Amino acid sequence: MGGETIIPPTSTSEEEYSVDQDFPLPSLSSLNPTLLRDYLRMKAEDGKNESDRLFLEEFDKMGPQSSSPDFEAYHKRRQKVYKEVLQSYDQLRVRSKSLNEAKYKVLSYFPGTWFDNVGGKKLSDYDVPKTTSLLLIGPKGCGKSSLVNKISRVFEDDNFAPERAQISYNPSVGDGTYYLQGYMIPRGSASFCLYDSRGLADGTSENINMVQYWMNNGVRHGEPVIRKSDDSSLRRRMKFKPRELGWKFCRPQMVNFVIFVVDAVSVLKSIEGDGVEDLLCLQMISEVFKHPCLSFKDDKPVVAITHGDLLSIADRVRARVYLGELLGIPPAKQIFDIPVCRKP
Repeated sequence: MGGETIIPPTSTSEEEYSVDQDFPLPSLSSLNPTLLRDYLRMKAEDGKNESDRLFLEEFDKMGPQSSSPDFEAYHKRRQKVYKEVLQSYDQLRVRSKSLNEAKYKVLSYFPGTWFDNVGGKKLSDYDVPKTTSLLLIGPKGCGKSSLVNKISRVFEDDNFAPERAQISYNPSVGDGTYYLQGYMIPRGSASFCLYDSRGLADGTSENINMVQYWMNNGVRHGEPVIRKSDDSSLRRRMKFKPRELGWKFCRPQMVNFVIFVVDAVSVLKSIEGDGVEDLLCLQMISEVFKHPCLSFKDDKPVVAITHGDLLSIADRVRARVYLGELLGIPPAKQIFDIPVCRKP
């Protein structure tokens, strides 16, 4: 996805990659293993966090060790995945030519257009929503609001149209979006609504409670996202902000699809860094993503990685493969690399 035309990733003379070359294969069990294991084991032994203990067990099982007889097959399988993801960037150059056709399909959509007559079912047998609601979920600063603007611009003929979602200049200060914000896609349409949400908290339990509430009760434009961990002053200001009180009169919209947004730079830092902060963030992402309210067997959210334009093609491939292994989804088909910078 991009502006009026898709600008695929380009390679410089210093960045030429072949699908036949060997990529570094950083398995999850080899990324700062001592540092992360010691940290999680210390917390798990305290008995204060069951999720840390479960994640430690999962972390220890990630991929066979080099002494395992299955290691060679595992290595070749992961090498094949790397090549598939790399090839997807070449395929993007071809698929970008059909962007207008894809835009036309979305612009011409109305409820029931894409109905597939399976098993003798009729359209009237289904409860087709008048507006399909898509919910963006992800940590603060991962690029959810930027992604809203990116998707919106795909359907804008005016490259100078103002951005619809406000972007945090410094994501490290505050949490960015504090209210659910709905954006009709395309603008003025009633077919699709993209909901921007508050960034996930550091505590997994608060995130799961928040997501479960949205999945069970629906989402409403302008509804404040208040956590138990918020201080009393912030909670009071969010509840009684005059211009936001209208959300109480909005009809809840059931969530039809979830898009999980992850910052590619943070993923790469977790692969190469020496600290545990980024790895613990991915632990939180994994636990929320795999919760039954979002994932059930093969029915799992798609993932959009952002800020990939700040990385080389090789690092973008590494980030997607790493996330695919962590979340249990195919990186070439269910993890999409969407740069959020605005092209002139």
